[in-house]
Amino acid sequence: MNKNTWIIGFTLFAMFFGAGNLIFPPNLGLDSGHYFWPTIFAFVLTGIGLPLLGVIVGALDKQGYIGAFNKISPTFSMIFLIVIYLTIGPLFAIPRTASTSFEMTVTPIVHTNSNLALFIFSVLYFLVVLFLCINPNKIVDRIGSILTPLLIITILAMIIKGFVDFGGSSQSDSAEAFTSNAAGFSQGFTSGYLTMDAIAAIAFSMIVVNAVKATGVKHADQIFKQTVSAGAIAAVALIFIYVSLGFIGNHMTISQDKLAELTANDQNIGTYLLTTMASVGFGELGKYLLGIIVALACLTTACGLIVAVSQYFNSIFPKISYKLYVILFTTVSFLLANLGLNAAIQLSVPVLSIVYPIAITVVLLILLARYIPTKPIAQRIPVIIVTIVSILSVAHTEGWITLNFIESLPFHEYSLEWFPISVIATIIGYIVSYFTSKQEVIVYEKE
Repeated sequence: MNKNTWIIGFTLFAMFFGAGNLIFPPNLGLDSGHYFWPTIFAFVLTGIGLPLLGVIVGALDKQGYIGAFNKISPTFSMIFLIVIYLTIGPLFAIPRTASTSFEMTVTPIVHTNSNLALFIFSVLYFLVVLFLCINPNKIVDRIGSILTPLLIITILAMIIKGFVDFGGSSQSDSAEAFTSNAAGFSQGFTSGYLTMDAIAAIAFSMIVVNAVKATGVKHADQIFKQTVSAGAIAAVALIFIYVSLGFIGNHMTISQDKLAELTANDQNIGTYLLTTMASVGFGELGKYLLGIIVALACLTTACGLIVAVSQYFNSIFPKISYKLYVILFTTVSFLLANLGLNAAIQLSVPVLSIVYPIAITVVLLILLARYIPTKPIAQRIPVIIVTIVSILSVAHTEGWITLNFIESLPFHEYSLEWFPISVIATIIGYIVSYFTSKQEVIVYEKE
């Protein structure tokens, strides 16, 4: 691997490593108690494995996911990509980067989480985002060469000190929330959804492919290989950090009274654990060290998302300039960021629980079509069925409607009831396609 591949890999890591990547692993570690390993394995599966697969699959077609989704259905492509870009963009993920930065930088230092303080912080935060994103051609250099090394150095310092301070302690069961390996696996799997990385990979894949092309690589196979290499670099770094933060959180002790106090004050438990980890390790300096980590992690993710969302909407509605989209989405993100961190997370849960199964199914279908002759109908059938099942499952779980049969579906206890249905629907789709003579086999275009 050459220098450019490492820079692109670190850029991808920085864009993925944002708000959720910081706050969810230690919280999961604390909740998992003696069921840590199945919990963290499931979290890594959806939080890293699926995003890596998503980036790789996006490099199969020269138009990325836009081209791949169009082969399923142009209508589906437009609707689903708009939903994805808005979800990982101004509606959920970008505002969360700002509210997380505020809660873990300003609040521990000045001891306030007032609406006015959040407003002032978010104004400054999004002005920096706007400056970095207004010229997308420089985003890889700015993030991969400058911000990412600072991010890696600071997070490594905190992890190493965290192992020294807490690694020798016994596993904490003071807040153990799971009663079995299956429960831990289920929670870890669905918590990986909340990072939004698997659907963000659909957006980030074209940034990576374009960055590889910008280094002078032209041949399709070489572009694919460098994309895989860059994705692997990001994945290895993320696995180390996820497992480390989860392990440290798993060995921290927090009283039930403190948990109740945090809940009453609407303070995120993951942010509290990270703040405690930094304070124990580095004292007063720890607050500032954690502030640097959070600000860099969230800022790099916000920049990657603003660029990806703005470029996509500019491609489908080109009458509005890219720079105007950047300003628009930055403004919307700024307004929603002022709702606060917990509100942003809670609002995103049902949406992500619908979008993720569809996204995973589509990515696997595209990969399958790379090796097995596939007609569009073979992909449309499982996509339609999984969409219906996901919507019904979320509606039942959220209490909007009562559908008792959902709980009797296989793998429901793992929050994977959609997966066996997806497999069956795919088999049915291929059988139906065999008798559909009018459709041509899907071919992914290379350069």
